[in-house]
Amino acid sequence: MKIDIHNHILPETWPDLKQRYGYDGFIQIQHLPCGKSELWKGKQHFRTVERNCWNLQERIKDMDETGVDVQVLSTVPVMFSYWAKPEDTLDLCQYLNDDLRAKVTENPKRFVALGTLPMQSPNLAVKEMTRCMKELNFAGVIIGSHVNDWNLDAEELDCFWKAAENLQCAIFVHPWDMVVDGRMKKFWAPWLVGMPGETAHAIQCILFGGVLERYPKLKICFAHGGGAFPFTLGRMQRGFVSRPDLCATDTSLSPKDQVGKFYTDSLVHDPAALRYLVDTLGEDKVILGSDYPFPLGESHPGKLIESTGGLSADIKEKLLFRNALRFMNLDEKDFL
Repeated sequence: MKIDIHNHILPETWPDLKQRYGYDGFIQIQHLPCGKSELWKGKQHFRTVERNCWNLQERIKDMDETGVDVQVLSTVPVMFSYWAKPEDTLDLCQYLNDDLRAKVTENPKRFVALGTLPMQSPNLAVKEMTRCMKELNFAGVIIGSHVNDWNLDAEELDCFWKAAENLQCAIFVHPWDMVVDGRMKKFWAPWLVGMPGETAHAIQCILFGGVLERYPKLKICFAHGGGAFPFTLGRMQRGFVSRPDLCATDTSLSPKDQVGKFYTDSLVHDPAALRYLVDTLGEDKVILGSDYPFPLGESHPGKLIESTGGLSADIKEKLLFRNALRFMNLDEKDFL
């Protein structure tokens, strides 16, 4: 079995959000006769997407061709809209989550959902997370690597982490809102370098900020193999030990003490990096993730895991699906 935790999807259509909320900045979709679609942010072109970004039949065809049994669906991070008025983001989240629920209901043996939340208002985020878990029967939610000016250890988010732990809600953290101008303009740097750094910083804030010490049963997974984190863990550990006045202010647990308490996906594009990731985090903490259907994703989900030498058949099975089942409190029999 293959369960792919990292997949993005959009509704086929959604309302004119500028007209709905009275101000601009939201993403809109324009379908083209050729079958592709354009995403626009106001008058600025954001991205061209294929039909598989919203069409389930196209998606299932791709899944069958690559042997993916189950996709875990979540929105495209540009839709987070944490910058907007909280009540408007809540309304948009409800629209996106209802669409996700309809897609999963259409084919529950092939799809699982992670909802999206208005994280700029933690109380509203808890309200929508509760609806996702108790009414929509989602496995968890996706959130960004930061919320406007808040890092993930911000005091304002404590009620969110507490509720997530109580709900046994799986949290998938995805990088977003990287610096895209100035020196980062060339060579696709925000996606190639910015995202790994953004993810590593999110993990640092969770660890140094004491989030896992306060909420030890929290289930949290970071995209893109944890970004740069596995390769900077030693540096973070050294900083924690050598400058406790700067790094050990909010937790008594060092970074290495907390390894094994969180997950990452497997999206590292390199067998040596995958082996190092498994060695660093543990064979029970890495989950297949492909970033489907985008170009930086793994074009054949799970092939890297299957082809990497030095991983036993048992470890590969954990990475391909067993760790995903445990992370999201799912039962293998539900997909057979």
